[in-house]
Amino acid sequence: MFDVGFSELVVIAVVALVVIGPERLPKVARTAGHLLGRLQRYVNDVKSDISREMQLDELKKLQADMQQSARSLETSVTSEMQSAQQSLNQTAQSVTDEVKPLPVTEVTVLVPAAPVDPLPIQKV
Repeated sequence: MFDVGFSELVVIAVVALVVIGPERLPKVARTAGHLLGRLQRYVNDVKSDISREMQLDELKKLQADMQQSARSLETSVTSEMQSAQQSLNQTAQSVTDEVKPLPVTEVTVLVPAAPVDPLPIQKV
């Protein structure tokens, strides 16, 4: 984060010892450590939130792409089905046009008035 070398840290520690004093220096150092820890956690939370938002945006783009390709596939399948159905209808129509209708003739059905015995018994 900051480009601070070891010699600069020593100078800061000596100045803090002179300004704050030896009795309050440990308490101030602890407080500064806690504040730096909170700052690091906050920065890490912000980084992770930004990362999640970027991933969410990428997933939304992927979802939109998948939906678009699904719609494209659906329209192509629908058009192919319609063209196949049209082709089948034309074929069926041409077959029905080529078939000659059969002439209708009358059929006479004989129905016996009384039941007929298949094997008549002869008396001798």
